[in-house]
Amino acid sequence: MTSPDTPPRHIAVVMDGNGRWAAARALPRATGHARGIDAAKRLVRGVAAREIPWLTLFCFSAENWSRPTPEVDALMELLRRGLYAETPELLRSGVRLHTIGDADKLPRDMRMLIESAAARSHEATRDGARLNLTLALNYGGQQDILQAARRWAASVAAGEGDADADDLDAARFESLLQTSHMPPPDLLIRTGGEQRLSNFLLWPLAYTEIVFSDCLWPDFGEAELESALDEYARRERRFGGLGGDDGGGVSLSEAGHA
Repeated sequence: MTSPDTPPRHIAVVMDGNGRWAAARALPRATGHARGIDAAKRLVRGVAAREIPWLTLFCFSAENWSRPTPEVDALMELLRRGLYAETPELLRSGVRLHTIGDADKLPRDMRMLIESAAARSHEATRDGARLNLTLALNYGGQQDILQAARRWAASVAAGEGDADADDLDAARFESLLQTSHMPPPDLLIRTGGEQRLSNFLLWPLAYTEIVFSDCLWPDFGEAELESALDEYARRERRFGGLGGDDGGGVSLSEAGHA
């Protein structure tokens, strides 16, 4: 069994419920998204304070482009402002910024802002990061798996190095994914009451513990984070093996996730 003194190494979050939070208060959806940015800031502080080294946030999915144009524009502007305003604090706090997703489809100025913030954070944390923060922007898990398969097929077709179709294993395939820079999430939190993955981190989430919260994302704070961590601590990580009562349980430390 895991225990309260064995926190997850990596938390991933589907931040859901901004629109419903705003609708319940007769406010514009953009206001809900703005409050969601505030909740994300609280979470980054809370995770860093607990010395959890990895946090991944699902900020904008590849499917979100299908939303009404004014909402997409408002989301882009909020993300742009958030990156601009928060980068100095990230640098001061020892946060190393990463991104995953198809950046080519993002507005050019946002791509430049992301690249600059990431480069500055990597330079500032070259001796070690307090927290590795990954933002999933224009990201889809299926799309990531597909691009990895295409890269491998192209390398085999080109006869590059030791690329051979029969030699492809899980470790090599993982190295082709955009998520290869980070360990698999130990805990996924999804707010807003929905219970689905929504095309998020499909390969890395294979053995992740999932906590679904009814809390709408703008209301997510310290109490909700602590509740999710308490629920995680009650879980028994099996990684495909038998449970502890069956004599075959796998602990976090045994699986290399402590």
